[in-house]
Amino acid sequence: MKCDQRLPGRRTLLRLAAGLGTAAAVRMIVADPARTPARYLDPPTAGAAGPPQAVRARPAGYRLQPMTAGTPNRFRPAAPPVRTRPIEELPEIGQAMVLTFDDGPDPLYTPHILAILREHDVRAMFFLCGEMANDNQDLVRAIAEDGHTIGNHSWTHPLVTKLSRAGVRDELGPTSEVIEKITGAAPLWYRAPYGAWNRNSFEIGAAMGMEPMAWTVDTLDWTEPGVGTIVRRVREGAAPGVVVLSHDAGGDRSQSVTALRRYLPELLDDGYRITVPRRR
Repeated sequence: MKCDQRLPGRRTLLRLAAGLGTAAAVRMIVADPARTPARYLDPPTAGAAGPPQAVRARPAGYRLQPMTAGTPNRFRPAAPPVRTRPIEELPEIGQAMVLTFDDGPDPLYTPHILAILREHDVRAMFFLCGEMANDNQDLVRAIAEDGHTIGNHSWTHPLVTKLSRAGVRDELGPTSEVIEKITGAAPLWYRAPYGAWNRNSFEIGAAMGMEPMAWTVDTLDWTEPGVGTIVRRVREGAAPGVVVLSHDAGGDRSQSVTALRRYLPELLDDGYRITVPRRR
């Protein structure tokens, strides 16, 4: 997402998403270690972001099928069910948590987040907007090469519940297509902007081979509440199977970067593993 899109009902939507309840558990395994050496950066300062490049032309419509036909059987995940609520927590991962970052990749903030994750040798989930992925393809490759999980977060970050079925396809399909073109693998997870889900998004996402992922702990970092507040929200919400929502794009994310630098080593010191889900 290229800039904050604060709809009047965003807080209402977040409360609605939080109230949907816990979905069925998903079988998990831990990602392989990253294969690339760390390149450390200093945290960015507030107000330093420049506007990303203008969005390029959209790719053609995405094929409504899982893109796993050419892989060996043991790596091919089962086709996902059509769910009625998103996955919000992952109880089967034990004493572990999942960190997720939405709306990127952003050329200013995403590299700093990647560097922090490399420094501590952990993996996270990045839910990418198609327009941002298309404009920052080297960053998409860097995320994948570091072993992080890439998810689909729509093309332009719209309120999906206001779209027709064709509109939902136009947002999810090209995003999966551009991610597959850059990384060689289509995303197996997606997240609805603003946490606003409906039957169309569940059905179309499943037809594209993706599971819906929500979150357990919302840092609300997009409101720029202060580094200490972000850290406190993560620490107070920490628990086995928790999924934490943060952002690496859409505005000034310097607080998000600095907060990650503080709370990540604290979580590790508390005995939490930071992991990513893998579908079987």
